Amino acid sequence: MDTIQGLEARSGANGSPSGATERAAAVLIVGGGAAGITVAAALRRHRPQLPVTLVEPSGTHAYQPGWTLVGAGVFSLAQTLRREETLIPKGITWIRAAVAAFHPDENQVEFADGRRLAYRHLVVCPGLQLDWDKVEGLRATLGSHGVCSNYSAASAEYTWKCLQEFRGGTALFTQPPMPIKCAGAPQKIMYLAADRWRRHGLPRPAEIEFCLAGDALFGVPFFVPPLQRAVDDYGIGLRYRHTLKAVHGPSRTAHFTLTDAEGRTREVEKRFDLMHVTPPQSAPDFVKASPLANGAGWVEVDPATLRHARYANVFSLGDAAGTSNAKTAAAVRLQAPVVVRNLLAAIDGRPPEASYDGYGSCPLITGYGKVVLAEFTYGGEVTPSFPLDPRKPRRSAWLLKTKLLPFLYWNMMLRGSEFGVKHRARRFAEAHPA
Repeated sequence: MDTIQGLEARSGANGSPSGATERAAAVLIVGGGAAGITVAAALRRHRPQLPVTLVEPSGTHAYQPGWTLVGAGVFSLAQTLRREETLIPKGITWIRAAVAAFHPDENQVEFADGRRLAYRHLVVCPGLQLDWDKVEGLRATLGSHGVCSNYSAASAEYTWKCLQEFRGGTALFTQPPMPIKCAGAPQKIMYLAADRWRRHGLPRPAEIEFCLAGDALFGVPFFVPPLQRAVDDYGIGLRYRHTLKAVHGPSRTAHFTLTDAEGRTREVEKRFDLMHVTPPQSAPDFVKASPLANGAGWVEVDPATLRHARYANVFSLGDAAGTSNAKTAAAVRLQAPVVVRNLLAAIDGRPPEASYDGYGSCPLITGYGKVVLAEFTYGGEVTPSFPLDPRKPRRSAWLLKTKLLPFLYWNMMLRGSEFGVKHRARRFAEAHPA
């Protein structure tokens, strides 16, 4: 088996290694999404001479929080996509390859083609995987027969087409068992659809159902009342403990497993005219099968320091990390500075010096121009950034969601800026004195 022991400080134009040296990668980042790019950029800011290698197979970077707005006709898909090479900081080596396995006892990662790369310190942030095939027939029918999903760049535009062409009948919106990324997204598009159909009118009535595997509308009870009011206002039927198992596009039928209060299950068939599906999600298979994983398959880290519980030179953040926070880009924004500081401390032989409080943010869209800005930390502690009742849908939060947050993502977060981080750190320290 070939081993790549180290790489030069720059990559070729196609993202392949331009040459090899006898050194291991000083810092190896697996994953070039929001977490990987942000950490790489921050490392360049804090320690410009530190050799950093980033492994990412895709040539396209997506602003995934924007896909709900693509499905609602507010954004174009092109607005959410950029070439990966334009976002990787100068001086960072990019290996455009897929990781197949981790060998942390040997300080190596293995690529899909069998090559290995050694490292001194590792940052694991490959995101999570969408398990489309766990729903029978879903992959085959997605993007046709009224079956859409904002969780896929390939079908988000089809969601908007479905919303426009819907003439009434039954519209199903699904949510699988947790955890998933952006837990509010399955119902955001539902409220936007209901709002659009109300504003534009339909030839026949719409029966909207939210079929969710859990038994609560949202994981933080503080924010349930405004969501329940939206459900009641739009006349949406809540179908708790419904887990989607199969879809047949041509007949427009969906099969759910319904679990009752006593734990008994039975199959329920529903016909639909439109169905927005949120697929089951899990850690990437190469993470699940690795020594880095916890019992649930996620990277086993200390929830505060984001350092691995058993491998001191390994850190993780983003969707793949085994932490209980909401899996959102907002969480990454607060996790990245913690990882960077603690990683540099580890390189210098110092103990961890930064702590992540579990912050996550979920702008809960309840209609066009209306957003409930949900912000919370570990344990569901509500931590609003503004001196306003965060349960009230506001147009200002809509402008934040549609205008300011995308700008901050592309122009500040991915460039390693730590806007707002020190302020939140001070608030956390004041609320949790040593």
